[in-house]
Amino acid sequence: MATAELRRSGPPADAAALTAAARPARVRRTWFGCLALLAVAFAAGVSIGPAAMPVGRVVLELLDRLPLVSVDSGLDSRQAAILWDIRVPRVVLALLVGATLSLAGGGYQGVFRNPLADPYLLGAAAGAGLGATLVLTLGIEGGWGPFDVLPAAAFVGALLAVGVTYLVGRAAGRGVAGTTTSLILAGVAMASLFTSVQTYFQQRADDTVREVYTWILGGLSTSGWSEVRLILPWAVLAAVGVLLHARPLDVLAVGDEEATTLGLHVDRTRLIVVVAASLGTAAAVAVSGLIGFVGIIVPHAIRLLAGHSYRVVLPLTLVAGGAFMVLADLVARTALSPAEVPIGVITAFVGAPFFLALLGRRGA
Repeated sequence: MATAELRRSGPPADAAALTAAARPARVRRTWFGCLALLAVAFAAGVSIGPAAMPVGRVVLELLDRLPLVSVDSGLDSRQAAILWDIRVPRVVLALLVGATLSLAGGGYQGVFRNPLADPYLLGAAAGAGLGATLVLTLGIEGGWGPFDVLPAAAFVGALLAVGVTYLVGRAAGRGVAGTTTSLILAGVAMASLFTSVQTYFQQRADDTVREVYTWILGGLSTSGWSEVRLILPWAVLAAVGVLLHARPLDVLAVGDEEATTLGLHVDRTRLIVVVAASLGTAAAVAVSGLIGFVGIIVPHAIRLLAGHSYRVVLPLTLVAGGAFMVLADLVARTALSPAEVPIGVITAFVGAPFFLALLGRRGA
C-alpha cells in the first residue's frame, strides 16, 4: 500500500517541480518575444507609408542619431524630414499610448482582482468624451497650459469622472471588503451620467456629431512632437506609480482582509495605483481619443503567457502594449490608404473576439 501511495503521489510532485522550474524559462521567452515584437513594430511603423523608404536605410538613419555613431543612411533631406517630423513622432506616440493604456489596465485588474477590468472602469472614457463633446459642440477655443483646448477638456473630464467615482465609491463602501464592489458600481453609475449629458449636448448641436464620433473612435495623427511631449511626463508618472506597486498587487490578490493581516495598507495601495493609472489613462485619452480593448487584451495575453505575478505581468504589459498599438496604428493608416481607419475600429476588431473567447473560457 505504501508503494502504491508513493506511486500515486510521485507524478504530481514531479509535475509541480517541473512547472516551477519552467516558469523562469517562460518569462524569458515572453520577454524575448515582446522585445522582438516591439523592434519589428517600430521598424515597420517608421518604414511603411505613402513615401517609400527602404527599411535598411531607415534603420541606418535612426542609428545615425545615436551618440558616437555616424553612418550614411542614403536618405535625402525630404525623406529624412518625413521620417523625423511625421513617422517617428507618430510611432513614439502610439508606443506611449499603448504602453500607458495597457499598464493602466493591468493596474486596474490588480486593484480590482478581475482580469476583465480596463482603464475606463471608473468612468474615464465617459468623462473624457463629455469634455471633448463640450468643446466641439460649444465651439470653445483657446487652451489650458501646454494643452490645446480639446485634449485639455478630455484630460480634465477623465480625471473629474474618476475622482468623483472614487469619492462616491469610498463613501458608499462599508468596510474594507465592500470597497471594490462599491467603486465598480459607482463607476458604472458615473459613466451612465456623463454619457447621458454628452448625448444631450450632441443632440443640441447635431452638426458636430461627425467630429465627436471621429474623436471618440480614436486616432494618432500628430503635428510633430507636441503630442509626445504632452503625454510623456504623465506616462512616466503612471508607469512609476504602477510598477512600484507590483509586489503589493501580488499581495492584494489574496483578498483585502487577508492582505491587511499580512501588513499591507490596502486603501493606500488601491488609491496610489488608481491615481497613477487614471493620470496615465487621462493623458492617453487626451491625445488619442477613446481606444478600447487595449487595457484588457494585452495584460491578459501576457498573463496567459508568463503567469499571474504582477512583478512579471506589468513590465511585460508595458512593452507588449506599446508594440500592439504601433501595429494597430500601422494597419489603421495603411489599410485604406490614403484614408485612415479609426484606430478604435482596429483594436475593437482584434479585441472583441479575444474578449468573447475570454468570457467563454471563464464560463467553461
